[in-house]
Amino acid sequence: MVTWSPSVTLVPTHGCFNACDYCSFRVPLDQAVPLGLPEAKEQLMARPSAAEVLLLSGEVPPDSPTRKAWFARLRQLSRLALARGRLPHTNAGPLSRHEMAALARLNPSMGLMLEGVGPAYDALHRRAPSKTLAMRLGQLEQAGRLGVPFTTGLLLGVGETMADRSRALELLAVLQRRWGHLQEVILQPWRPDGEAARPLSALEQRDLLEVIAMARELLPPEVHLQTPPNLWPLAQLPAALEAGINDLGGIDCVDVINPAYPQPTPEVLRQLLAPLGWRLEPRTCVHHHWWPLLPSALKRHVEQCARLLASDPAQAHAPHT
Repeated sequence: MVTWSPSVTLVPTHGCFNACDYCSFRVPLDQAVPLGLPEAKEQLMARPSAAEVLLLSGEVPPDSPTRKAWFARLRQLSRLALARGRLPHTNAGPLSRHEMAALARLNPSMGLMLEGVGPAYDALHRRAPSKTLAMRLGQLEQAGRLGVPFTTGLLLGVGETMADRSRALELLAVLQRRWGHLQEVILQPWRPDGEAARPLSALEQRDLLEVIAMARELLPPEVHLQTPPNLWPLAQLPAALEAGINDLGGIDCVDVINPAYPQPTPEVLRQLLAPLGWRLEPRTCVHHHWWPLLPSALKRHVEQCARLLASDPAQAHAPHT
């Protein structure tokens, strides 16, 4: 079985105080236009089959006078998702303990990419204050202490070594054995955007397959391994599954981080995988294994959403709109 989450992405703001060398998502904070509630409602209405609402936000400095309004918008959008029968999943950069705890009462799961360890990442993040290794590991530890079902991941192919990858995976394995909260680790190949967009080469694919196999060996077995299907040549995706991938993440109409790489529809994925013996199964943003970690009120939202996914045949194929 291969799982996926019918998803819609809301971007509270593209404004971000980090300036990562590879990022095409962010705009300077003073040029950003926050997502309004009417626009958010329109986007939700346009994706009626999406059970997950990914709140993917640029990062606002902790001491910024706009931080309070930014965080209030995250909570407002989370409540909107729940009120519409959806499940919010927030990935908005590092949060204080108070902020993370407040969002955990509204979000069944949350996430933050580790990205990686080593000199290649240090160079790419030299203008990204929130992407130090200590900051990222502290956030993952904090989520564990709070019992938040969490998604993290590695950004691969930016010049890191196999030793760097192994060290990053070992750090995640230690956290999982200590806290048990890491439900997914995304193994995401970095891809150039815009006119420079190109598919993974055969050499890049072989390299990634090695990382997937390494991750499956190093991480505890309950941790799901995820890769974005739009970043692989479609015909080669089954090789990633054979290597250890068992989840395809949230699938929306457009990948807002990598817009140059079109998302395959769930129907296309099903037609590719079914003849090879893989069953494509929709899921909620929080995998069933982690439901016991949820507050009772939030667990009821998840159970209701799961029942709708199981009972609605259209969700299994979730057409794009």
